[in-house]
Amino acid sequence: MNKIKITLLSFFVLFSFKSQSQVKGSDVVAFGAGIAAVGSAIAINDKMKEKAELKATEWFLAAHPEYSSFSLKTLDFDAKKAKDASDVSVITYKIQLFTPKNKPVLDGKRFVLFGYLSDGWINQYGLDFSKFTWHLVDQQEWLSMMTAYAKVSSSEKK
Repeated sequence: MNKIKITLLSFFVLFSFKSQSQVKGSDVVAFGAGIAAVGSAIAINDKMKEKAELKATEWFLAAHPEYSSFSLKTLDFDAKKAKDASDVSVITYKIQLFTPKNKPVLDGKRFVLFGYLSDGWINQYGLDFSKFTWHLVDQQEWLSMMTAYAKVSSSEKK
């Protein structure tokens, strides 16, 4: 969705500020530059996402050395919503254990890893992973959290 927004914005910017003195050759150059800028923005976003997955993998391996065969995938890289007024963002990851074999099947224990980011987590050098706070949730804790949430949002008092 973000790629579509960036592409449309680039087209609007490129073609809305034409003056009579422009020549057709400069239009082609501007169009090429706009496409290159969009491609660069997409590549930078993908690179940041890959680096975030690498840091999450490193954290998981350091915090849980007993697990050596797992799959880690980003669930939502742009988790902060526009209506959220806080300075905290969250990147969520899905972790699934598996048994190593020729054609592994993701059939082991599942986790959700939350990477909480404080204000200023992106600087001129990319993501600042020193500001990450990690929280790993297993299936039992997830069920307890959802049960507590349901009780709070309903009229049940127990």
